[in-house]
Amino acid sequence: MKRVAPVMVASENGRYGMLRAMEALRAGATALDAVELASRIIEDDPEEHSVGYSGLPNVLGEVELDASIMDGKTLRAGAVAAVQGYGRAITLARRVMEETPHVLIVGRGAERLAAELGEAPQNQVTGEALRRWEERFAERGLASGQNADLRNVAGLLTRPINLQDKIYKAGRVDTQGTVNFLALDLHGNLASAVTTSGLGWKYPGRVGDSPLIGAGNYCDNRYGAVACTGMGELAIRAGTARSLIVYMKLGMSLQEAGLETLRDLDGLATQEGQYMNIVGLTPEGEYAGFTTVPGKLYLYMTAAHEAPVLAERTALVAK
Repeated sequence: MKRVAPVMVASENGRYGMLRAMEALRAGATALDAVELASRIIEDDPEEHSVGYSGLPNVLGEVELDASIMDGKTLRAGAVAAVQGYGRAITLARRVMEETPHVLIVGRGAERLAAELGEAPQNQVTGEALRRWEERFAERGLASGQNADLRNVAGLLTRPINLQDKIYKAGRVDTQGTVNFLALDLHGNLASAVTTSGLGWKYPGRVGDSPLIGAGNYCDNRYGAVACTGMGELAIRAGTARSLIVYMKLGMSLQEAGLETLRDLDGLATQEGQYMNIVGLTPEGEYAGFTTVPGKLYLYMTAAHEAPVLAERTALVAK
């Protein structure tokens, strides 16, 4: 089999994971191993508050993790959602794929599976995450999270007082966030991975697009790999990840398919601050990023690069 040059693509926050994973790809690691490794590095980073350890909590102050992984060679996939008390959500998702007949396991079932497979329990809630949780109540003029009346959680997620309204601090929006990775290995195989702590201050048990194959993640060696970040409900409604793949299957280029996928999203009514970011990678090693909000960035790295490169995502031209 002809060897190809490895390539990785990721969301903007995937830099350190990509560096390590590209080293592994150069040494012959599979695309699946690369995306899992990269994801785990970000999951374990306490400074990345949209993923894994120290992830943003739900409205009750609990961290719930979602993740999915997909093998482009076989179309096998594994995913978990709403997992509490365990880290390494991407590894648990891979174990769902490789050690069970299922694709998606959630909540208490996923936690039971983690225990049965020997995964070590790990509390993902940190003091920093709880501090941000407390601040969100205070910014709304409510009693702090620890002392708030949390019997009517839905009431805290609807207007006029909405814990999920965007608050901008030094250019940071701290509600939405995820990390994703796409990889092409030396043997021409593709893999994709997405991992997240989900929408900040979400209703307990809310699941976004990240663990949903076809919405936030899809990978097929014949056409390409796609993953999403942003307001997951948008990708769920439009079936975003697989839509882009289908457009390429119908003969569109990566750029054409990405723009058509953005047009699908353009028809969805969104609130201020909601967006969808997409990354794509073809079997030939072509890569691109797309967004519904101009100015968003993504990362790419080839075997020839010493470090990941930041690039601007393509957005639809304003009407």
